[in-house]
Amino acid sequence: EKSNLTVDAVKLHNELQSGSLRLERPSDSAQLRMEEDSAGEAATERSSGTFLSGLSDCTNVTFSKVQRFWESNSATHKEICAVLAAVTEVIRSRGGKESETEYFAALMTTLEAVESPESLAAVAYLLNLVLKRVPSPVLIKKFSDASKAFMGIVSSQACSSSTSALRWVLSCLATLLRKQDLAAWSYPITLQVYHGLLSFCVHTKPKVRKAAQYGVCSVLRGSEFMFGDAAPEHHPAAPSTAKFCVQEIEKAGGTKEATTTLHILALLRDLLPCFPAAVVKTCCETLLRVMTLSHVLVTACAMQAFHSLFSAQASVACLPAELNAQIITALYDYVPSTSDLQPLLTWLSTMERAHINLGRLQKDLCWAHLPRLFSATMNCFLSPHSQVVAAAAQTLETLLSECVAPHMDDLGTVSASAPAPAAYLCKMFRSVEEGLTYRFHAAWDEVLRVLEVFFETCGKQCHPIMRKCLRSLCDLRLSPHFPYTAEVDQAVGAAVSAMGPEVLLEAVPLEIDGKEETLDFPRSWLLPVLRDYVQGARLSFFTSYFLPLAAALKSRALEFTEAGKSVEAKIYDTLQWQVWTLLPGFCTHPTDLLGAFKGLARTLGMAISERPDLRPTVCQALRTLIHKGCETDAERAEVGRFAKNFLPILFNVYSQPEEDGGSSAQRRSVLDTVRAYLTITDPQMVCGFLQKASEKLTSPESSEFTRLSILDLVVAMAPYADEQSLGSLYHTIQPSLQSKERSMQKKAYRVLEEVCAAPHAPCQAFVRSHLQDLQAALLDSLKSAASPAKRPRLKCLCHIVKQLSAEHEPFITALVPEVILCTKEVSVGARKNAFVLLVEMGHAFIRFGPTPQEAMQRFLLLVYAGLTGSVTMISCTVLALTRLFFEFKDHLELSVVEQLLQNVCLLLASRTRDVVKAALGFLKVTLLLVDTKVLAKHVQAMLEAVGNLSDDMRRHFRMKLRNLFTKFIRKFGFELVKGLLPAEYHKVLVNIRKAEARSRKQRALRQAAADTDEEEAPPAQPRGDSMEEILADSEDEEEEEEERQRSKEWRKQARQKGQAWLKEGEEDEPLNFLDPNVSQRVLATEPGPKWSRGVSHDFQVSEDGRLIIHEEEEEMDDDEAKGADEEMADVLQDVGLRSKKSQKRRFREEPDDEEHEAGTYPQYRAGGSGIHRQLDKEPAFGAEYRSKKGKGDVKKKGQLDPYAYIPLNRARLNRRKRAKMQGQFKGLMKGAQRGAKAGRRNRQKAQRP
Repeated sequence: EKSNLTVDAVKLHNELQSGSLRLERPSDSAQLRMEEDSAGEAATERSSGTFLSGLSDCTNVTFSKVQRFWESNSATHKEICAVLAAVTEVIRSRGGKESETEYFAALMTTLEAVESPESLAAVAYLLNLVLKRVPSPVLIKKFSDASKAFMGIVSSQACSSSTSALRWVLSCLATLLRKQDLAAWSYPITLQVYHGLLSFCVHTKPKVRKAAQYGVCSVLRGSEFMFGDAAPEHHPAAPSTAKFCVQEIEKAGGTKEATTTLHILALLRDLLPCFPAAVVKTCCETLLRVMTLSHVLVTACAMQAFHSLFSAQASVACLPAELNAQIITALYDYVPSTSDLQPLLTWLSTMERAHINLGRLQKDLCWAHLPRLFSATMNCFLSPHSQVVAAAAQTLETLLSECVAPHMDDLGTVSASAPAPAAYLCKMFRSVEEGLTYRFHAAWDEVLRVLEVFFETCGKQCHPIMRKCLRSLCDLRLSPHFPYTAEVDQAVGAAVSAMGPEVLLEAVPLEIDGKEETLDFPRSWLLPVLRDYVQGARLSFFTSYFLPLAAALKSRALEFTEAGKSVEAKIYDTLQWQVWTLLPGFCTHPTDLLGAFKGLARTLGMAISERPDLRPTVCQALRTLIHKGCETDAERAEVGRFAKNFLPILFNVYSQPEEDGGSSAQRRSVLDTVRAYLTITDPQMVCGFLQKASEKLTSPESSEFTRLSILDLVVAMAPYADEQSLGSLYHTIQPSLQSKERSMQKKAYRVLEEVCAAPHAPCQAFVRSHLQDLQAALLDSLKSAASPAKRPRLKCLCHIVKQLSAEHEPFITALVPEVILCTKEVSVGARKNAFVLLVEMGHAFIRFGPTPQEAMQRFLLLVYAGLTGSVTMISCTVLALTRLFFEFKDHLELSVVEQLLQNVCLLLASRTRDVVKAALGFLKVTLLLVDTKVLAKHVQAMLEAVGNLSDDMRRHFRMKLRNLFTKFIRKFGFELVKGLLPAEYHKVLVNIRKAEARSRKQRALRQAAADTDEEEAPPAQPRGDSMEEILADSEDEEEEEEERQRSKEWRKQARQKGQAWLKEGEEDEPLNFLDPNVSQRVLATEPGPKWSRGVSHDFQVSEDGRLIIHEEEEEMDDDEAKGADEEMADVLQDVGLRSKKSQKRRFREEPDDEEHEAGTYPQYRAGGSGIHRQLDKEPAFGAEYRSKKGKGDVKKKGQLDPYAYIPLNRARLNRRKRAKMQGQFKGLMKGAQRGAKAGRRNRQKAQRP
């Protein structure tokens, strides 16, 4: 058996090597790596021949990766393919099923037979693949034989120059060990094999070492019995692994290179979380010992090992809380110097993870250790490196949020004399508070950020110990030229959110009472901070503290006004207004709404009715209270109880004319407040208000403004009324539907729209019961409908059509002409609603049945009638057909589409621009939606119709035609389109082809540039053979020499990375090596002053100091640059799905639930083209020196002299052109000197008597 298999394999291998076996479709595909996790994509081509019958049709998915090697030119890959083919043939000849077990047996047999290193590596690679899928019982049973074979190969290959076979056999050993059960690890043979694998973790060859380390990790962390129900706490081999690691580190000792130590540390980084607690302690002691060597790389790797141990969140069996705390204490002896950047960042990160893990294990022990870390981290704020300061701040913030914040609810109020654990919190805060002293002034912005997080997490419980800090912050903000006012505001704001305004104002009084002798108001900056951050406070505090203050300030302002002191009056008036702006914040999640609102309601009502200046603020506060304050039914009922008081006041204010009722923004704010209050008002009360409003509407005494205002209020109230009130309201507004007053008519339709759209049951019941009346009323008012009323009318019809059934088809039929004409209404909203209604009518017909195709054909017949009407009707009909085609293309039969296309082509012969424009839009949609095969039949008719356009039409629609031709060329090719169009279009077509080619080229260049950037380095270019190429190359030799010098420098720097520097003692103080902190003087970065690199600018600099200035690419024409998305945007515009305005200007829409600031509704801003352009353009740079009479610049008295500069030109960097460029400026100085000499001579002449 053995010889038979080996002969087959060798024979096949020889045939492959000699090249007698060829693939039917050979290719020069790149060599693929043999690694297990190779992810390169390679197309697998199945040959029809039987050149490797055992390989090409191998059915076992385990070897699917090997099939990528078929076309590889690598000898290693050919060897693998040959062995797999031979093994597969032997299994088939014996009648096997090609299972993993059969492959395992055959490959193990082959492993003992092969002799060459190449064949050995190939068999080992295949074994490595198949072992992962072999059933565990098989590997447990065959462990002795398999491990003996593997260990024999390992011992023979250990000193071999080739590592391929060794690394794959080690991988096989790891898989074999991983599949063993727990009982197998009690046998000495198992541990012996494992230690054989372990010994290669310090091998000199990187690939072998990595394979062994990966194998050891997979055995200890991924053995199958570790995931069962009776899994042990740690792997049986873990203690001996740890012992091996400790021995290797001690054996290496303090040697200079410490290579073995680094290899073991890399292994420990992955294994420490798998060891038992006793062993972890030993390993950690060893790590701490090697860190005393002050070898930079060893210290860094040891820190990484500690970091991974803490980050793994190991169980108590691995890392008890006491051991975690001991490691933390020990690591304080290895604090790097504050000027040592990378080691200090690593130390901070490790200590952060250590405390977070300790907090997970035991909260009290963690809190006991936090004060020391806070103190040590605050010292990092004195580092000259900004990265260290930022990392220290981030560490403190993370510790506060993860170790402190989750346990704050368990604490009561923390005072300065509180026992532990509150005492620890006091120490932590004092450490951070110390950062406000002057020696930390360079890092005050980061200190303030940490304080902000401290206030957020602990402010609620710790406010007694934070009051002094708050006073310090406020005093600091008042110091002259203080640069961090925004950061102080945020920190104080966080304190307001957490502690509440009462605590803040106790600690830092506002010092404003309306009786001031001076107008300094040093704490007035607190008012905007309170406004922005107050939430969850007591509403009664506003009533008791701020309301009297606002009243006092207002009376003081009135006193100054009467005394004629307008400036002082304005200051006090502004202050009282700022006090009132705090009210919305107090209305956000108030804690005492049920008890406090009744004491404030009367004041708010009077403010709305009597104080127009406070009206927007109070209205905003009411809306905030309803949306963000009424969270329970009881709270909603409490605020809703005052609807009978607030709503009449709001109604009266809104009904007053402009001069009394304020600006339009104020009226809109009042109406928004009415809408908000109606959501919590009793429906019966709403019905009462609605009845009174109806009476006022019909009253002859009401003015037009009053009636319109009442109708606005009716629109707001209608959705909340019951069915009976809606019936009477309908009869009240029905005459207004045919009113000649356009505003009244529009508002009446708005009432109907709100009723039809409301989701409440009474409204829906009303629409169902009055469906016939509504249809009749809407049809009767068709002729009298004014243009402004079209938008709400169409929206109302849309809601009604949604509820119609098949018997109402005549109603929809009657609406078709109106809807089609509305697609060209002046109002954008009306046009949009017309298209929406058109689509809804289509859906209604589909609902009516019988089939979607027949229903759409029936609906289209109604629309076709518009093609026989006036010119406007025809263009509207084509637009409607375009939108219907876009929406219902899947429900239209092919014959209908073709008929539609023919009719539109006929309309292109029209003499009216509107009709032609609509027809061209339809063609554009057709080109994008219809399949090319269907369009091919009609392309001749379409192009002939376009080609027959008159000269006037062709000129007017030249851009639309160009866009259309571009789409035709993309779909059908240039030659076909050119052949079907008249000669006068050929020039445009050629231009389009050139533009398309240019666009494609630029896209390809951009893509190539992007791909080049992703690559690490371009391949070396071969030297040219011709004289010209040699001459061209010789000019670059000097630059290449510079490159070589630079690469030498880089290599030198890389060698120096592992070096360390010793920092000398301060001034004359000698360096004491017995000092316990001497390890801080071993630096990974070279000490010494860092010189600034000069003036910074926005240009990049190359390695040789030249500026890199990127030229802006020329903008392409819209038609060339337009992609599929923009084409679809054009289509949506043509069929009414997107307005032109939205393409020119993008408005940032605010979410509906966000409240506008008082009186700050969005205003128009200039921007765009045409009438929207910005008029106040900034003058061009240097325009102030331009002469009004002649050319050039002139000197201006009291200003700098104007100068002309030589423009930068990239070509001047070229050596060949340098002499030519220099020649341009040879006479420059001479000319200037001649001019200066002549000027001097003239002045001297003028000065002579």
